[in-house]
Amino acid sequence: METVETYLRKHESRFIDELCEYVRFPSVSAQPKHRQDLANCADWLVKHCQQIGLDTERVPTDGNPVILARTPRRRHKNRPHFLIYGHYDVQPPEPFELWTYSPFEPTRDGNVIYGRGISDNKGQHFAHLKAVEAYLKTDTELPCDLTFLIEGEEEVGSRHLTQFLKTHRSRLKGDALIISDNAIPGLKHPALTYGLRGVAALNVQLNGPARDLHSGIYGGSVDNPAMVLCQMLGQLRSKNGRINIPNFYREVAPLTRYEREQLSNVPFDERHYKKFLGVPELFGEKGYSPVEQRSVRPTLEINGLTSGYQGEGSKTIIPSSASAKLTFRLVPNQKPKAIMDLVKNHLKHLCPPTVRLSVEYGHGGEPYIVSPQKPLAKAALSALKQAYGYDPILMREGGSIPIVNEFKKVLNVDTFLLGLALPDDNPHSPNERFHLDAFKKGMRLSAGLWPELASV
Repeated sequence: METVETYLRKHESRFIDELCEYVRFPSVSAQPKHRQDLANCADWLVKHCQQIGLDTERVPTDGNPVILARTPRRRHKNRPHFLIYGHYDVQPPEPFELWTYSPFEPTRDGNVIYGRGISDNKGQHFAHLKAVEAYLKTDTELPCDLTFLIEGEEEVGSRHLTQFLKTHRSRLKGDALIISDNAIPGLKHPALTYGLRGVAALNVQLNGPARDLHSGIYGGSVDNPAMVLCQMLGQLRSKNGRINIPNFYREVAPLTRYEREQLSNVPFDERHYKKFLGVPELFGEKGYSPVEQRSVRPTLEINGLTSGYQGEGSKTIIPSSASAKLTFRLVPNQKPKAIMDLVKNHLKHLCPPTVRLSVEYGHGGEPYIVSPQKPLAKAALSALKQAYGYDPILMREGGSIPIVNEFKKVLNVDTFLLGLALPDDNPHSPNERFHLDAFKKGMRLSAGLWPELASV
């Protein structure tokens, strides 16, 4: 009888071809011109899941459809049920001129394949699909029921998924959720990501004179909104990297000694990191390592500044307005709305009477954390060690996946993040790619994961 492991090795070449077929769909959710491509991609995914042997539905939403694909149910009331999340939509590929290969014609170069969406997220959830295929095609008993939930709007904020979860809550009741939509430090450092930062976004605008003014005739008698905005923003952060907003850190959960010990195991080469980023020196909050600064501490970033004349040559004006886009990365137990309120009140305090301030709240997402000491977390760590052959590490991710909190709120399930991507995969950037070794390890991780989780 053919084993799951033998089946995975035997069919590797076909799996890679199928993944390339999946990536060829330009399923860009941010661009309306690709709506039919998204529909075609969803249809392909439905057909593929059915061929694997999964009971599959294409469930419509007010946006792009959600794919639900379930393993054949066994009649046992205490049988564990786990959910696997992924998304078939991808980021826009622009700018095209920076791609070495065509973004939607996946191209193999050595041990990597280039293509938009191959790492984020098609290749990662496809590895789980192939592992389940190996179980079904070899008639190997799965120790649990599995449901794949693959959506088409993650890259535009999963705007219809919360309502989908509420509508289908009873069908999606499970013991835990597995997501592979992030990166690990390397193939020798498999990782369980047990926390994500949240986010709070604001648009800030200062209005001064009713129109742009001649800086020679009026300069010196009116305040310059661009100058005022720079002065206000400059007061929001200290030279030591600490955010100077009253009560900003009030709800921040301190790091435990155990967490700091685990984060110290995350491999980090400062010289390589600086070279990779193209910066002369690193900067971060004093008293914390770069790994901690980028994953477990709150931040303030200016994402954009707009004011005055931006064309060729000079134009001697006092601009009538200035604006900035700000985001704050949040950590447990910070709340997006509360942080936005703190920021708005502090900006009001800093704003002089010579200009008029307006603050518009943008998107927000709460941070997420699950205890790495939970039995299911330990089971996931065991599966990681078996698949990769190295002791796994625990880490927290600096980015945000807001939908993770919705799964917790609506379905009351913990999420365990088992990333398969590598740091140089270029998600959201030109030349996105996926390492074939990562794909193969991911399939083997998934194959060994379900017995480990079910044993709990």
